Amino acid sequence: MQLDDPLSDKEFNELDQFLLSDRCAEDGMTMDSLHGYLTALVIGPEMVLMQEWLPNVWGPELKKAPKFKSEKELERITGLIARVMNEIAVTLEVAPKEFEPLYCEYEHEGRSVIDGEAWAWGFWEGIQLRAEAWEPIWASNLADVVRPIYLLGAEEIEEEEMALVDDPIKRHKLAVEIEAAIPEIYRFWLPHHKSAVAPIKREAPKVGRNDLCSCGSGKKFKKCCGAEPAGENQSG
Repeated sequence: MQLDDPLSDKEFNELDQFLLSDRCAEDGMTMDSLHGYLTALVIGPEMVLMQEWLPNVWGPELKKAPKFKSEKELERITGLIARVMNEIAVTLEVAPKEFEPLYCEYEHEGRSVIDGEAWAWGFWEGIQLRAEAWEPIWASNLADVVRPIYLLGAEEIEEEEMALVDDPIKRHKLAVEIEAAIPEIYRFWLPHHKSAVAPIKREAPKVGRNDLCSCGSGKKFKKCCGAEPAGENQSG
């Protein structure tokens, strides 16, 4: 299983069925909310390590995380999730305008409408992992562009905002706006991406091999503490 390969239909269904099975908690993520969650992690201002974000996929209570039958099954399911995330990242990097949120559709009064609430909720959960780092976008010229994600995805919105989401057609339009917004949000954060791994800082200045050794012997570093142990070959 290569992490660079997008999921086949069979693999998509395998992951979908696992997330919907009794093995996972009822308040765990489904494929659409997982897709939104991973999208936020991919395009956000800071990289979040899998060991931090993965538990949220199973739900808010760690004790309800699935009990995998074996280490092999754990690797299989987490590998499929990682590949979904990688496919999102590749699409946004190569062709951001072709990115499509994983929405559900249903019939309403004779027309097909988009249900983007689960996807937006997943995206909102991704934002909450680095809420402080996301703050600049709410004060930027993209504030209105990001607002539909908040309206559809936040656990609570203001009472006066309820009128904006109280009808399937209104929610459909917000979902369409979110799809158009993702490439813009991606471009906004692209120059600001920060790794979750802090760089190693050198506490003391680097000692050159021709500098005097810091031990006080008066010898050059390469002839003292920097010398190769006896019996080891030197190169160069």
